[in-house]
Amino acid sequence: MSFYNNKKVVLIGGCFDILHYGHINFLKNAKAVGNLLVVALESDDFIFLSKKRLPIHTQSQRAINLTTIRYVDYVILLPFLDSFKDYNQLVQDIRPNVIAITSNDPQIENKKIQAYNIGAEIKVVIDRIEKFSTSKILSNN
Repeated sequence: MSFYNNKKVVLIGGCFDILHYGHINFLKNAKAVGNLLVVALESDDFIFLSKKRLPIHTQSQRAINLTTIRYVDYVILLPFLDSFKDYNQLVQDIRPNVIAITSNDPQIENKKIQAYNIGAEIKVVIDRIEKFSTSKILSNN
């Protein structure tokens, strides 16, 4: 924790392929529950395998987009992670105080375990706004 100078660290994860209103509000609300916001940015392979499509922006491009947003303090470029063990190790390494999520996060149970293992808390910071999902935006084209 000395690296963070006793600041309250918030961790979020995601793809953030096409930044939209829902993403910006998630980032803003996550930052509001702490001092430093760390974004764990999923790999291009993760998007391809989980979303069944190629990413619109590469991971590097998505990281650049995220770093321009004032709420984001750090972006971690994730390699392809595919197991609870991999994500758990990430959380162990970062040791956030808070893991911020959306209300319908499909990984909520895993994230609760990860938070418990390091004494962090889970905070729902926003409801998912369906009409602003990247998949919905892409399907309208």
